[in-house]
Formats: sequence, structure tokens, C-alpha cells
Amino acid sequence: MQLDRAMDAFLRHVTVERGLSEHTVGAYRRDLTGYVQWMSQHDVTDSAQVTAARVTEFIAERSGAQPRPAASSLARLQSSVRGLHRFLQREGIEAEDPTGRLRPPKLPQRLPKALTVDQVVRLLEAPDPAEPLGIRDRALLELLYATGARVSEVVQLDVDDLAHGDVLRVRGKGSKERIVPVGQYAREAVDAYLTRVRPELSRRGRATPRLFLGARGAPLSRQSVWLVIQAAAERAQLSAHVSPHTLRHSFATHLLQGGADVRVVQELLGHASVATTQIYTHVSADALRDVYATSHPRAR
Repeated sequence: MQLDRAMDAFLRHVTVERGLSEHTVGAYRRDLTGYVQWMSQHDVTDSAQVTAARVTEFIAERSGAQPRPAASSLARLQSSVRGLHRFLQREGIEAEDPTGRLRPPKLPQRLPKALTVDQVVRLLEAPDPAEPLGIRDRALLELLYATGARVSEVVQLDVDDLAHGDVLRVRGKGSKERIVPVGQYAREAVDAYLTRVRPELSRRGRATPRLFLGARGAPLSRQSVWLVIQAAAERAQLSAHVSPHTLRHSFATHLLQGGADVRVVQELLGHASVATTQIYTHVSADALRDVYATSHPRAR
């Protein structure tokens, strides 16, 4: 199969059959477009012509580019190329997978940065309750911290996803659904937004079931959520860098510090593997060491 056609077939597969997000599919498309173009420049236009040596040469050239790409970017690039050729082998289009022995670069393990409980409270209380958008922003922040949902999941929420009492229906990666409890503070903040603010915002735009709306009535975007969090962090005078994922990290860390089982946190976060969740246990271990160091008579 021609490589450009193989790429299109793979992208359709991850979009339709695997239900990956638009953001993820876009990353695959960028990576594979560069890969197909590079292969074409080296007279490789058919998937049957791709060899392990050619793939290795491509990765090596990309690794040595200036400025040097981040290890995470190289890992994603390799994952995209490997995904394409595994797909072709599974579909019976090609008998061999030339990426079978390709090993991704070892990524440095970065511990997620979490806010303290006091910092989270300051952040949640930062929006102005006298302003309609302040009421919306408070509901948004409370829901992010209460559920640990990804920003992509929150902007996709519909009003009906909250119509289950004190739980929220979240659609995660691969369109997998999970149910997450919603605490009293978040529920009250969202109820205030739904009754006092959202009806007016909805009248300003076209009818949409989306839960969170912008000032003109359109569904709130990922970028808008980022700006809301940045404004709240500045107002709360938080010196630490705060992003939507910071609240997700804080949610997981505070649960584990409070004694939650790691597999429960895995379910709440929507992680496919508990190994992904276990990075948060390192954060809690740091907290345990601090307590030990300050409490045990012979710790120092």
C-alpha cells in the first residue's frame, strides 16, 4: 500500500474505531506526515519497502536535529510510526512490522507538581462571586478539582452528564465512560451556575447541550479553561505554575495522602493501567518522609 494511503487508513482507524481525541489524532497526523515525506525523499513510497534500517535512520536523523527535540516528542514520534506499522500488520496489509525492535527513548520520570490544600482553596475562591462569569469560573474550578477530570473531558461535558445526583458521567480517552463522585462544594457551585448564569449565556448563542459556555454562549474551549485557571492563580497570588493538569495532579495526590487506595484513584482518573497512577504514590511518599523527619525522635 502507498504510504500516504496507509497513513490515511490508520488515521481513520484511530478516529473511528478507537475513538481517540481530535488532539491526539492531530499529533499522529503531524508525526506521520513528516515520516511519509522523509520516506518519499529517500525513494520509499510503499509500505512494503519500509525496512527496520530505514526506520532507524529516520529516528536517528530526527534525534540529531537542531534544536534537539525533547525526549517526549521523540517518544511520541516513535509511537506514531510504530502504531502505523502495527496497524498494517494487524490488517494483513503487510506481513512484517519493521518497527518491532524499535525501543522508545527513556523518559525522565517527572513527579507531578501538586498544590497544597490551602493553595487549592485559594484558587477555588479566587473568582468574583458578584460577576456571572465568576460564578461560572468557580463552578469550573470546583468541578476540575472535585473530579480530577482532564480539561478535554470537562469541555465535552453536557448538562445531562450531571443528571445523576452526586455523580458525574465523564467520557475519557477512547470514548470510555466512567462515573466520578462530585462533592458537595462542587455540586453547589455548579447548581449556582446552572440556575443563575448558564440560562443567560445560552440565550446569547446557539442551543448547545454543553455544560460550560463562554461569554457569547458558545461551548467553552480548552484554551478558555486555561485562561480561567491562569487568571484565578494570579488573583490567588500563587507563585507556582498552575495549569488544568495541576488540579488533576492535586486531586490524585490529596486522595492518596488521605488514605485512598491507588486502584480507586486509578478508576477515578480513568487510567488504563495502574502503573500510570502509581507515579502519584511517589508524591505521597515524599509527604510521608517529611512527616517522619519532623516527628520521629531519631529521624535526624
